[in-house]
Amino acid sequence: MDLANLVPVPVLLPLLAAGVTLILARHPAWQRVVSATTLALVAVLALVLCLAADAQGPVVLWVGAWPDGLGIVLVADRLSSLLVLVSSIVTAIVVIFPSRRDIADSAAGAPVSVFHPTFLVLTAGVANAFLAGDLFNLFVGFEILLFASYVLIMLGATRERVRAGSTYVVVSVISSTLFLLAISVVYGATGTVSFAQLPERLAALDPGMQLTIQLLLLVVFGIKAAIFPLQAWLPDSYPTAPASVTAVFAGLLTKVGVFAIVRLQTLLFPDSPLTELLLVVAILTMLVGILGALAQGEIKRLLSFTLVSHIGYMLLGIALGTEIGLGAAIFYIVHHILVQTALFIVVGLIERVGGSTSLARLGGLASVPLLAALYLIPALNLGGIPPLSGFLGKVALMDAALATDSPLALAAVVAGVATSLLTLIAVIRVWQRAFWQDRGEDDDRVHSLRVLPRIWVVAASGLVAITVALTVIAGPLTDFAYRAAVDIRGGAYQSAVEEAMP
Repeated sequence: MDLANLVPVPVLLPLLAAGVTLILARHPAWQRVVSATTLALVAVLALVLCLAADAQGPVVLWVGAWPDGLGIVLVADRLSSLLVLVSSIVTAIVVIFPSRRDIADSAAGAPVSVFHPTFLVLTAGVANAFLAGDLFNLFVGFEILLFASYVLIMLGATRERVRAGSTYVVVSVISSTLFLLAISVVYGATGTVSFAQLPERLAALDPGMQLTIQLLLLVVFGIKAAIFPLQAWLPDSYPTAPASVTAVFAGLLTKVGVFAIVRLQTLLFPDSPLTELLLVVAILTMLVGILGALAQGEIKRLLSFTLVSHIGYMLLGIALGTEIGLGAAIFYIVHHILVQTALFIVVGLIERVGGSTSLARLGGLASVPLLAALYLIPALNLGGIPPLSGFLGKVALMDAALATDSPLALAAVVAGVATSLLTLIAVIRVWQRAFWQDRGEDDDRVHSLRVLPRIWVVAASGLVAITVALTVIAGPLTDFAYRAAVDIRGGAYQSAVEEAMP
């Protein structure tokens, strides 16, 4: 069997399953089984593609045998297949958690049956974006996942969710409009939107036009990745959604934007990395995000701000313009998808057990030891405590930055260390107040884990265990990430696409 035929399956399978779950609208238990099974199958297929890309190079499929490079090309190189694998793992676990109470937020008649079909469409959009071999198909992937996210963020139609969702929709529509404009400019100037063909054709343009296109695309992807100063929409949008939705949004959606920035800086403009500008943006993203987190009294908003700050670490690795920096950034992307998703899922459990996510109203959760452990492990990982993967990823990024002998890179190292310490302060403050603060003798809102379905506890424990396992496999994963960086910067991507061209 030609492995290239497997490349579109991570996109097509969730779309087919979305239709099945829509038919099963009156059977939520079966919807959950179909969704989880589908996403587990996608994870297996992604692992196969990951191993194939590592062994023989990028796996390429041209959809439509049109001449002259016209058509849709899907590419599973080391980077894209790795991200499809990680995203399918977290979505397969997260899809277990939604319940009528969480989605509806006490709103009668909320369309809970719509969750699973929409969630599967979202995962198809994410996979399509990762596998896209051209700008327009990347745009299509963004639009699929954004359309689904509009529905998910407003499930229950409560006033707070509609208000936050409206902000999210407006920002997304603006960024999509800019993206379409950028694609038009690129095609008008070069006659192609293919990642394999664009580097040579962009290099032939006037330097001013090259810079204009690069900055326009960087703004578009920067909005989607929530980098400074384009991040203001995120902390207001994510915390209002159901816990399972927020977990996927926080873990995945911004990483699709970061992935697009990787493609922009390494494939399209390998000789014009805008290093100084991106380093400044990375520093400001780290500091603004973490300072915002320290000012929060609600856990979801606090974690949303830490999400912004840690996008700065990934941008740092990309901005360095070196294979070592890019490899460290790829490792950190994988780490952050898993850890951030785990934290938001655990916060969802905290809300069910403690009755709130406000630090002013929480306390006494230390009486539920398993819940305390489920929060503390990924929290310390996010803060960069050795020997966890957060520490290893940050050390790799700092080493890559120091190797450049750049004053701005040194400043980024200082900002990164400060951000890590402040992140630790923020998550420990949650630990101290939510778990050890006295709730008072008359406050009976703390429950045991018995209020949660057993499968929720098992799934959350499994996700946290995976974040710990990252430390164990950090060596092989780091090596894989560096090979992925070499692939992108060494021209293997372009060569594989051109060889497969009809």
